[in-house]
Amino acid sequence: MSVTLKDVAALAGVSRSAVSRTFTEGASVSAKTRSKVEKAARELGYSPNALASSLTTGRTKLIGLISNNFHNPIFLEVFDQFTRALQERGLRPLIVNLTDETEPANSVRMLRQYSVDAAIVASSTLPPSFAKAFHDAGVPVVHTFGRSATSPEVHVVGIDNVECGRMAARELLARGYRRVGYLGGPEDATSALDRYRGFMEELADHPDIEVSHCFAGAYSFEAGRAEMLRLLANTPSEAYFCGDDILSVGALSALADHGLKPGQDIGIIGLNDMEMSRWESVNLTTIHQPIKQIITSSVDLVVEMLKEPQRYPEARIFPCRVIERGTLRPRP
Repeated sequence: MSVTLKDVAALAGVSRSAVSRTFTEGASVSAKTRSKVEKAARELGYSPNALASSLTTGRTKLIGLISNNFHNPIFLEVFDQFTRALQERGLRPLIVNLTDETEPANSVRMLRQYSVDAAIVASSTLPPSFAKAFHDAGVPVVHTFGRSATSPEVHVVGIDNVECGRMAARELLARGYRRVGYLGGPEDATSALDRYRGFMEELADHPDIEVSHCFAGAYSFEAGRAEMLRLLANTPSEAYFCGDDILSVGALSALADHGLKPGQDIGIIGLNDMEMSRWESVNLTTIHQPIKQIITSSVDLVVEMLKEPQRYPEARIFPCRVIERGTLRPRP
């Protein structure tokens, strides 16, 4: 038989309501009573029922953690860090897979059925309107990896994807490439469009540089590989900014099939700096996205919103940097 609140109350010599208040955050209970209850709970091996507590407090401490791209290995790192960070703050992550979901109303309906206290939309491809649908439904929301804006309608934490595109273009120019290309993610993804925009804006000041662009069908290994194979069948550029590390890994696989060496025959620069990019067999030169800081900041915002639901939306944008490895020719 499991130990009940009644058992703890009997051993501690207090009322059941005193035990309940002891394990209810913010409830009033004397230090003497708290000590007696906690001692009895330890002796009996009692743990309070989280769902039962939510009926008293009106808070489930459930946080909907939403993504729509589980094919990208970077999200293994993202969800590992998110779940640990939430649990360390006494919150409970509820992971929701929205692959192929485009209607936010369905997602809002699902999370309201679970009575989540807040939601985190962890996606660089979903538009701002998707996260705003949660806000409009009264669900506190943070859009992690969302599109940066000076006056966001919901909390946004991430990077400036336009600046990352510029950064990649500058890196290719600095290494002497004259024919360069952008190989982005899906054309309807906000991150792919913003990285393309920055890349093209930076190169617009260099009319002597030949620039091409294309978009893969998804942020996936298969899509990056297929698009690079298509490019190699014609006249490829000297170097490519692949708008994501997993696209880059797919592109490197296609180069290997053709007997081409990255950094020597064709240059590749990615974005994210996921764990796989550091493998010796990949050794990808990439733009580092500070994922840990972004996730920590997102969880901080969730905690602050639970205390102050009407908190004014803000954008927290983190800088990126180039990580030098082996898939671009060295700088002169």
